[in-house]
Amino acid sequence: MTTAMPGRALSPEARTSIFYATLFNTAAVANPFLPIWLNEQGIAETQIGTISAAPIFVMIMLNLVVGRIADKASDWRQVIIAGALLAAVFPLLLFFVDGYWQILIVWTLLIVPIQAIAPVVDAAAMYLARRHNVNFGMMRVWGTVGFTVVTVVSGLVLGWLGAGAFVPIIVAVNVVLILAALQLPRFRQAGEEPPKGFSTPSTRSSLPSQPSSVVTAESRPPHPLVATKLSQAWRPWYFLPLVGGALLQASHMAQMGFGSLLWKRAGIPEGLIGPLWAVAPACEIIIMLYFHRFARRFSARHLLLAACLLAAVRWVGFALQPDIWWYIPLQALHMASFGLGYLGMVNFIANWTSEDIAAQSQSFYVTIRQIAMVLALTGFGFLVARIGSDAYWMAGVTALAAAVCMMISLRMMSPRQELDG
Repeated sequence: MTTAMPGRALSPEARTSIFYATLFNTAAVANPFLPIWLNEQGIAETQIGTISAAPIFVMIMLNLVVGRIADKASDWRQVIIAGALLAAVFPLLLFFVDGYWQILIVWTLLIVPIQAIAPVVDAAAMYLARRHNVNFGMMRVWGTVGFTVVTVVSGLVLGWLGAGAFVPIIVAVNVVLILAALQLPRFRQAGEEPPKGFSTPSTRSSLPSQPSSVVTAESRPPHPLVATKLSQAWRPWYFLPLVGGALLQASHMAQMGFGSLLWKRAGIPEGLIGPLWAVAPACEIIIMLYFHRFARRFSARHLLLAACLLAAVRWVGFALQPDIWWYIPLQALHMASFGLGYLGMVNFIANWTSEDIAAQSQSFYVTIRQIAMVLALTGFGFLVARIGSDAYWMAGVTALAAAVCMMISLRMMSPRQELDG
């Protein structure tokens, strides 16, 4: 069957899933291959860290602004499309840049719009999931599927054509991004009541009947601990997991910023870097599909604690510089270090904040995370230049520090205490 507007025939959840499948594809190309491309442009390791960190530094100042604009707009879709459009235009400038400063500026302009809309998409998709009583993870998993496919394909293309294909691939994936954004549904309908699970000051809607990270639309009793304004995010039992989540993600910067370069120096062929890198997001799909089963049995912070501890194991494994075959199980731990940590945090925030500050709450966490990531990228750039793969030891220490934050929070306010509060 053919229609003039095929996107209209798809459900809002399906159209959101299609967009998720394109949202992370720039990172799918850049994470493994940006350091190699930059190195071939004559950029040093410390400068590679700065180029990777610069967009994150800019977003530290913009996250809450973008979140506030998105929450005040008639629909989150408007902000998402605007960001995707900018992300599709700026990559064209990469064809004309030369040298450290030009690359730094253009790469920042390219990445900032994508990073700006990511928490808005999460807030909008979570709202949609609760309104239609569907599993958020089943939409978000397509982001990982798209990431995995693009990582493998771009790895094969770059292995065949060389680093010169990097910029054309970046341009192509961002053109696809804006096309996917244009078919997004409206997330908020005029005059509708917010879904249960996104509480507002006016409706005093509630939280889950147990402090679980699972997303449902069941009936929930009112809970006094729901945050209805952003200032409540500073409560220690709530703020510490945000810091822990930020440290957990920062520990990934040794791998994200320099992993492929370290692998290449260790003798791994470029043609294998893409498929080996793709093991991580491929395994992440598993946790996306089955996360709700864990979430029914464990609180979000317990899941985050598990993610931190398994991340420490992963980074220590890389620090030991094992044979190439050990890279496969170490990459598979990405399902916990990132996948479990990401879903646990998104659900933790959504469970305890109102719909009025949904995008701002996600953006507040992203701001904290990005501060940690900027510091980590800068620090790991310094360490990699001097001690190479031993920089992974510091990544392991960072993940353990994140675990300590989770344990302190659980000590201060257990899930049962949250419920009884």
